Amino acid sequence: SGVRTETIARRVVVRPVRAVGTVKHDDARLTVVTMRSDGYVEELFVNRTGQHVQAGQPLFRVYSSDIVQAQIDLLVSMGAATRGVTGSDPERAISGAMQRLRNLGVPEERIREVRDTKTNPRTIDWPSPVTGDVIEKQVLNGQRVQAGSELFRIADHSLLWVIADVAESDLPHIKLGARASLTFRAYPAVPFEGQVTFIYPELRTETRTARVRIEVPNTDGRLKIDMYADVVFSTGADEEPVAAVPANAVIDSGTRQVVLIAKGEGRFEPRPVKLGRRGDGYVEVLQGVTAGEEVVTSATFLIDSESNLKAALQAFTQPETPK
Repeated sequence: SGVRTETIARRVVVRPVRAVGTVKHDDARLTVVTMRSDGYVEELFVNRTGQHVQAGQPLFRVYSSDIVQAQIDLLVSMGAATRGVTGSDPERAISGAMQRLRNLGVPEERIREVRDTKTNPRTIDWPSPVTGDVIEKQVLNGQRVQAGSELFRIADHSLLWVIADVAESDLPHIKLGARASLTFRAYPAVPFEGQVTFIYPELRTETRTARVRIEVPNTDGRLKIDMYADVVFSTGADEEPVAAVPANAVIDSGTRQVVLIAKGEGRFEPRPVKLGRRGDGYVEVLQGVTAGEEVVTSATFLIDSESNLKAALQAFTQPETPK
C-alpha cells in the first residue's frame, strides 16, 4: 500500500509570516533646526531640499540683535573683571553672560571666539546640529525668521524603519527582537535584514492588520522613503523544541484531526491529536502523541466528511479477513 512512516521527534517549528511594508523615517533621527531669537538671514548656504549636510556645516548666515546684545554683555563683564571693578563678582558676571548666549543656542565655538578675540561679530554662521539629508527647507535669502520657527528639517537615513502590515491572525507569532528578511521591489536580488523594535497597539479596522516596525540599516543609502518591501518573519526560531509530525501525516475531517500510529506488524492505531503551530512542513502536536512513536506519513487522506474519515480509518485498523 506504499505506507511510509517517520519517527516523531522534538523540533523547532519555524513558521514564516509574510507581510508587505513601506520604508519610513526613523523618528528618533529627525532634527528640526530653529533659532531661539528673531533674526534676518543674510546668506543661505544650504538652499536645496535633499542636500546632504555634515554636523557643524554652516546652513545660513544670520543677524540677530539678541545674540549681538548677549555678546556685548559678555565683553562688558570681561572688561569689568580686567579693570577690577569693585562691588561685583566678575567671574559670576562672565558666567552669566556666557549662559545667556547658550540659552540663545549660540555654539560654544562662537562663545570661545568672543572671549579669546574680545570682538563682537555682527552675524553668525548657523551650524547644522547633525549629519543627514535636508528633507524640508522653509527659509529664503533675506528672510526675517522668528524665534521657534522651523527653518530646516534634517533626517539621518543611515537607519530606517519599515512599517509592515501584519494580519491579525499572525500577530501572536511576532515578538519584539525577532529578525525579519526583507526584499525591496527596487532590489529584488539583494536581501536585507532587520529587527522588530515595536508592535503598534492598534489595528487598522479596514484591513484587520497591525503595524509592525522593523529597523533596517541603510549605510549605503540605497533605501528610499516610501519604497515597498516584501517582509518575511521567521517566527518560532527562538522557541523550545516541541513534538511535531509531518503535515501530510494529519487526516483532517474539518471537525477533528487524527494521525495513524504504526504499532508494528502492519497494525495502525488512529490517534486524535490537538495541533499547534505549523511551519517547514511540520505541525506541532500539543496532545495525542509522544516523541519516539512512529507516525504514518503516506497513504493517508484528506477527508472532508466524518463518514469518509471513519471508513479510511477502518481500512487501516480492521483485521485481515482469513482466506
